[in-house]
Amino acid sequence: MREILEHHLIETLEIPEDASHWLMGMWDAIQFLDDIADGDAVGRGSFDRALHHLLVGLPSNKFFTAHAQQLLPVVAVQLLKWQASDIVERAGAADARSYMWRAGYYDLVLWVVQLCHGYDAAVTLAPVVMLLYGETAEDYQKEFANA
Repeated sequence: MREILEHHLIETLEIPEDASHWLMGMWDAIQFLDDIADGDAVGRGSFDRALHHLLVGLPSNKFFTAHAQQLLPVVAVQLLKWQASDIVERAGAADARSYMWRAGYYDLVLWVVQLCHGYDAAVTLAPVVMLLYGETAEDYQKEFANA
């Protein structure tokens, strides 16, 4: 999935290098933190790279530093949406709504598209961005039905 996402950011959406690196860094950070939250095994090398990335790489990215005031509120909302879905999932009440909350990363991608290319391009590319989310609501709900 990571390679497909990176390809679309660069080739399909034509997001500049610093912006695509920041978005992929966010993707990696989200996946890492999700593994930690789920209790999945994380090797020491992966942990050390993620720690450096979270504390140094993401905050020092040129795209981020240029747009931090616009990006941080979007990231904050996505974090709250993820936490809401996690609470609902742990309570055994995952449904189509909590599935939508999990897809918040693509809201961030769409915002970056608008910052890089402007509103008109973002409107045109919005369906492309939203279709990048690969998990279906049905697959998501099956995951929690079997838990």
